[in-house]
Amino acid sequence: MRAIRLLVILSLLIAVFALAGAASAQQPSTKMEEVRARGVLNCGVSGGLPGFSSINPDTGRMEGLDADFCRVVAVSVFGPQENIDDVINFVELTAAERFTALQAGDVDLLMRNTTATLTRDASLNSNFGPITFYDGMGLMVKTPLIDLGVAGLADLEGASFCVQSGTTTEKNLTDAYSALFGELPTLVLGDTSDATLRDFENDACDALTSDKSQLAGLRSAAADPSSMIILPDTIFKEPLGPMYLDDDPTWGDIIDWSVYATFQAEEFGITQANLAEFDGTEDVNIARFLGQDESNLGDLLGISNTFAADIIAAVGNYGEIYSRNIDPIGILREGSSNDLWTRGGLIYPPAWR
Repeated sequence: MRAIRLLVILSLLIAVFALAGAASAQQPSTKMEEVRARGVLNCGVSGGLPGFSSINPDTGRMEGLDADFCRVVAVSVFGPQENIDDVINFVELTAAERFTALQAGDVDLLMRNTTATLTRDASLNSNFGPITFYDGMGLMVKTPLIDLGVAGLADLEGASFCVQSGTTTEKNLTDAYSALFGELPTLVLGDTSDATLRDFENDACDALTSDKSQLAGLRSAAADPSSMIILPDTIFKEPLGPMYLDDDPTWGDIIDWSVYATFQAEEFGITQANLAEFDGTEDVNIARFLGQDESNLGDLLGISNTFAADIIAAVGNYGEIYSRNIDPIGILREGSSNDLWTRGGLIYPPAWR
């Protein structure tokens, strides 16, 4: 009997040690090894959407919220760099090209104002990371229609709509219009967001439809922004975030926790400007977050234990990323879904431990 009890105790101890080992690390990311060996992160972006990803004509630099989150992930993968853009290849993709490029391995992840949907998640062998921008599908019209009393989709029976092909917007508009009027809408399709704006400016359609953030960005780039009004209607939810293949769980975790680091930094009040003030902090939660204690959380992902601090130093927290990219296109954050959870928004990081 004693021998049996000893055998049971020994089996339990083996199980405990096995679980402890499993908790200390997971399988290394083959995708990260591939990216490091290549020396650059291939990050899929739009490249033509102000506020999210577009080329600054003066500097030639890719700017925008999506572009900055490419930088966030690159910092985790490669660590601090003199110029983080040296290890990023921004791959400009149309909406129709983006999923093929991801599945073919032409990009390591999409940071391309892509709406998270069940169909995409389940049918494209992919996962979505944390939502980086909570958006909604809307409509933009010119002031003559406002003068005629147009206030929403219900006032646009018989109208034509400029829409980018290969997007959720195309189907969503068809569903919403058909439900209202019992017939299909007239669509003027464009391959890119720039093309839909040109069609709209040239009066090829009565209304331009897309995510409201995209409408704001396109309006800011238009020849006559004052002639364009974004209607208050929100037709469908459009939660936007990173997308990556589901065959490498650790790669997904690296992307997810890199994004969460920007959320958590803002919650702690840590910015690029004040990061140095937290060196040697006595706050155990902040010390753990910045990699100053013995938790070694980065080891679990195969990246630096100071990855969160490195991200803040190079790119900043979520609020800083938002203010320099989205504020200029006129989308207020205060009180919106994109505000921090402590201020009534949905930006909410998981527990950092």
